Amino acid sequence: MLLARVLCVQEAFFYERGDTIVKEKAQIMDREQIRRALTRIGHEIVERNRGTEGIVLVGIRTRGVPLANRLAEVIQMIERVQVPVGSLDITLYRDDLSYVAEQPIVSRTSMPVNVEGRVVVLVDDVLFTGRTARAALDAIMDLGRPARVQLAVLVDRGHRELPIRADYVGKNVPTSTKEVVGVRLTETDGDERVVILEKEDL
Repeated sequence: MLLARVLCVQEAFFYERGDTIVKEKAQIMDREQIRRALTRIGHEIVERNRGTEGIVLVGIRTRGVPLANRLAEVIQMIERVQVPVGSLDITLYRDDLSYVAEQPIVSRTSMPVNVEGRVVVLVDDVLFTGRTARAALDAIMDLGRPARVQLAVLVDRGHRELPIRADYVGKNVPTSTKEVVGVRLTETDGDERVVILEKEDL
């Protein structure tokens, strides 16, 4: 498995991945913008589902999990109801598994309630090709048959390869195929911002 090596050169971040350098190009969301986006998504989830009855938030590992927990906190402030939060590992459901790693690291799926008949809101950091969301759908269906499945993402960057659309989007960010959207969260990265990275061949 390729490991990223982070270098700091003249206050710009570079990541080496095999034969590619990924350079930080621009910041598109800061801490406050992330907070506002999640607050808006929380309100939209409650409004669209006419309350919180039967809702379970399911974070797609890795960064979807802290985002789901934050959305649960937002909903609790709005409705004074604690919505259950689960975490979903989709590693073995990916259709590009052989390209990800020779020995993929499998995390644990944790679901506090049965998804049967519930409204499952999948939560992820970035929606790109749609393949992660498709894998998450397969993983959820193996756990039961929800009444509905919705998708909430912090960033939608386009370039879909599958007919998948998010129900809740924090920010739409047009990108080129040479760009990467990097979401950094306090819980996973010790940082709080969303950046655009640009790939350059070595």
